[in-house]
Amino acid sequence: MDDQTRTELEAAAFRRLVAHLRERTDVQNIDLMNLSGFCRNCLSKWYAAAAEEKGLEIGYDQAREIVYGMPYADWKAKYQTEATAEQKAKFETAHRDH
Repeated sequence: MDDQTRTELEAAAFRRLVAHLRERTDVQNIDLMNLSGFCRNCLSKWYAAAAEEKGLEIGYDQAREIVYGMPYADWKAKYQTEATAEQKAKFETAHRDH
């Protein structure tokens, strides 16, 4: 597989992941962090870092809007729920050494 095709496939997979996460507003970031060690905010940070590596000025807030499909404050107000004690305990256990 050539580099261009690989890049196109990776980009398509990323777009599908972002679309899936936009659809699954019921899945909270803490759930993603507890299960996989990354969340929508992590993707946003990675996106902004990749842009910076290319010399582009895409800040964290702009990257979050790209990942969330709306300003983060809007997503948070519409979809974010308070983390349960169990979710918080799992997070603390999983990320104790990080």
